[in-house]
Amino acid sequence: MRVRPIVFAALLAASSSLFAQTPAWPPSPDHLTLPLWPNVAPDAQPNPKPEGDLTKATDNRPGDRPVIRIGNVSNPTLTLYTPKGANTGAAVVVFPGGGYNILAIDLEGTEVCDWLNSIGVSCVVVKYRVPQPGPYPKSSAPLEDAQRALGIVRSHAAEWHIDENRIGVLGFSAGAHLAAALSTHFDQRLYAPIDAADKLSCRPDFAVIVYPGYLALADENFAPNPDINPTSQTPPTFLVQAEDDTVHVENSVVYFLALKHAKVPAELHIYAEGGHGYGLRRTALPVTTWPQSVEIWLHTIHMVSQ
Repeated sequence: MRVRPIVFAALLAASSSLFAQTPAWPPSPDHLTLPLWPNVAPDAQPNPKPEGDLTKATDNRPGDRPVIRIGNVSNPTLTLYTPKGANTGAAVVVFPGGGYNILAIDLEGTEVCDWLNSIGVSCVVVKYRVPQPGPYPKSSAPLEDAQRALGIVRSHAAEWHIDENRIGVLGFSAGAHLAAALSTHFDQRLYAPIDAADKLSCRPDFAVIVYPGYLALADENFAPNPDINPTSQTPPTFLVQAEDDTVHVENSVVYFLALKHAKVPAELHIYAEGGHGYGLRRTALPVTTWPQSVEIWLHTIHMVSQ
């Protein structure tokens, strides 16, 4: 019978440890979260379903860990993650992926911010509107959210200790398409301006595109997507994808060639294996070293000082 108090104490300690852990989402109070729109978002859908984690037991677990899949987002936000140590002044606005149906908000959002903060870069996770019927122009809502987010970050640059000329974007899968869409659709807002943030440029200063979709048309022999058309004003871009990606490596290759033809500085990394949807979670495959390559590239393009 004496064993019982010891067992109870052990269970209590384990339980306390679990409750002490900070969940990846929603963000903790020490991270500033702002709504993207002061009132109703443009092109808002009527009668939205309640937002929540739509992860199922059968969903894949990259790195043998669960993923938080936020769905039914009708009230988009941005959340600021600031470096706790040295701050380089650079910032990255992150668009999680999820096929424009859900957002892998930890795998391709908060975990990215942990890495960026560790190298002195501020990070802003955008919870953009999903589900949507597809990429722009099938749906304009996610790109509206992306344009608005860049303007808000630039308007708060001084307050958030960010250099307004060193604000980039990073996206995964559908979020990578969104980063490319913003990189090629920044000259005109898709919505009526609301405030001073919309008077500032929403052009990213650089873009990181990770295992993108929708940039090459699979049903048209992987022709370039005519709605994502780089020009000489498109920002310097880093692309990474695995050859065995089920979403097709041609998305990166075709977009890289379009950037090259537009004389945009671009760097392309293709790996033999890796699949899709790995985020930053480490595996034995070389593709998971891509964040270190991004760090080198950020120094190369002078977005992060040596």
